[in-house]
Amino acid sequence: MSQVYISIGSNIDPAQNIRSALADLRRSYPELTISSVYESEAVGFAGDNFYNLVVGFETHDDVFEVARVLRAIEDNHARARRGPKFSSRTIDLDLLLYDDEIINRDSLNIPRDEITKNAFVLWPLAEIAADKTHPELGCSFGEMWQAYQKESQSLWPIEFEWD
Repeated sequence: MSQVYISIGSNIDPAQNIRSALADLRRSYPELTISSVYESEAVGFAGDNFYNLVVGFETHDDVFEVARVLRAIEDNHARARRGPKFSSRTIDLDLLLYDDEIINRDSLNIPRDEITKNAFVLWPLAEIAADKTHPELGCSFGEMWQAYQKESQSLWPIEFEWD
């Protein structure tokens, strides 16, 4: 079994799209560890605030099958793939980690560099995997969050209704 972590974000009807994406994700990976939901300002463009979280799960699927499942869920949520890189999203599912693998091929870059760059990825990841070690940097996600320059990005936990 491989341990996988993905980030989830949305700023278009975010509560509904996150609930729906999690339901789709559970069809393939029923046992999810789910972080709190955080709200953040859009990064890289002017837009509505995002809701963000990280989920973890174990799977027998290889990394490419996991990526295919995530892309299919995005497609089912009318994820627009054309246009600027930084833009509003119905749903964004990013494969952050696949075990301790370091992968840079076929459009997969794991571990994702957003882990070290964005509070909206690192904080929820540190919440559910604080003791897990970054495969390239050798320090834990909890340590990374403690050292993160938190004033660099505005982010706050929110109450989220799952039903």
